[in-house]
Amino acid sequence: FQRKQQMGNLFTKLLNERDYLIADGAMGTSLFKRGLQTGDAPELWNVDHQDRVESVHQEYVDNGSDIVLTNSFGCNEFRLKLHSSEDRVFELNKAAAERARKVADASDRDVVVGGSMGPTGEILEPAGTLKYEEAVAAFKAQAEGLKAGGVDVLWIETMSGREESAAAVEGASSVGLPVVTTMTFDTNGKTMMGVSPEDAYEHLSHLPNQPAAIGANCGLGPTESVISLAQMQTVVDENAVIVAKANCGIPQYVNGEFIFSGTPELMGKYARMARDCGAKIIGGCCGSDGEVIKAITDSLKDYTPGEKPSEEKIIEVLGPLSNGPSPHSHGGDENEGGRRGRKRRRG
Repeated sequence: FQRKQQMGNLFTKLLNERDYLIADGAMGTSLFKRGLQTGDAPELWNVDHQDRVESVHQEYVDNGSDIVLTNSFGCNEFRLKLHSSEDRVFELNKAAAERARKVADASDRDVVVGGSMGPTGEILEPAGTLKYEEAVAAFKAQAEGLKAGGVDVLWIETMSGREESAAAVEGASSVGLPVVTTMTFDTNGKTMMGVSPEDAYEHLSHLPNQPAAIGANCGLGPTESVISLAQMQTVVDENAVIVAKANCGIPQYVNGEFIFSGTPELMGKYARMARDCGAKIIGGCCGSDGEVIKAITDSLKDYTPGEKPSEEKIIEVLGPLSNGPSPHSHGGDENEGGRRGRKRRRG
């Protein structure tokens, strides 16, 4: 960890050196394969099943990820309270960072550790009851634990509202690390709170602490994700760093769990189209495992991005738009143990 710190911030360094970076896939998909049950708190595994969490990071590093995200998506006081662990915010975030840092530092190449920070699960004022200042404090507390464990960058993901994303960026920025922020467009091309891709970029890029990278994650399938990127591209600054982390195909809710329709081949095509839409950081979200990340890595090697594709071309290559639910809109992306959304459900 100290070796990486001494060379300056690794995330910023690689962004400056590389044309693009490969992110990782879905933590939840991987933990379910390793025994996590619906209703369990994935965050507790950073202490209780350290080897399994580290094996997830290792799988992604082995398949080409330049960035791995910590197992800390729901590691804020509001989410942890559902598991009577709200007093363990610092401990569990630090442990999450240490699991990823261990794997990253053992690699023979540079691997960035991003500290995953998801929504509180509450609705902020004025639509809800959570005060802005309370949200800022919660995100700051999480960021402090992640920084203590050695993350290079704080990675705010799956945001839906302007207020909460602003609070998350303010809280995360207070600890002095770069911040990435992605929003989820899963309701008729907008977030659950009605924010369009263009509006999201304008909002995030004009915050007092502007994120180092902005983009889209989760949502429905790769078709919708790339269309969101194409729409965002109409308003982005020339030097903007755009992030794409789409689900592996379209999620279908079957017998209490999400089944994803995508294939590694499809995700390889998605990765190229995301590059065509200006994305510089590309990975997968729900349903994406190491095989998917390898397909993304292979598809982007020696690929020269083309012009931004039309919506018709995106649909032609990646498949039709979905009318189905996203994991996010069901109260939980499986990356968070099937409980992501406005209210965290117990399964």
